[in-house]
Amino acid sequence: MNKTELVSAMAEKSGLTKTDATKALNAFVDSVKGELAKGGKISLVGFGTFGVSERPARTGRNPRTGKSIKIAAKKVAKFKAGKGII
Repeated sequence: MNKTELVSAMAEKSGLTKTDATKALNAFVDSVKGELAKGGKISLVGFGTFGVSERPARTGRNPRTGKSIKIAAKKVAKFKAGKGII
């Protein structure tokens, strides 16, 4: 399912227009991005939890040359599904 199909499904199930469903989905995505950018987490009971995980710096290997390279530490978004999702 892509974004267009998701918007159509949301509009059909909620009785909203596709324009309003698009605005609602965009607002949800922007809210999640904003909270994760601050390092916070969002828990939706029965659905799952969005959070931020930190990956430490590590040494990797360039597959083409075989040389060791340093990979910087970074933050990544994560999602842990709740029990009721499937």
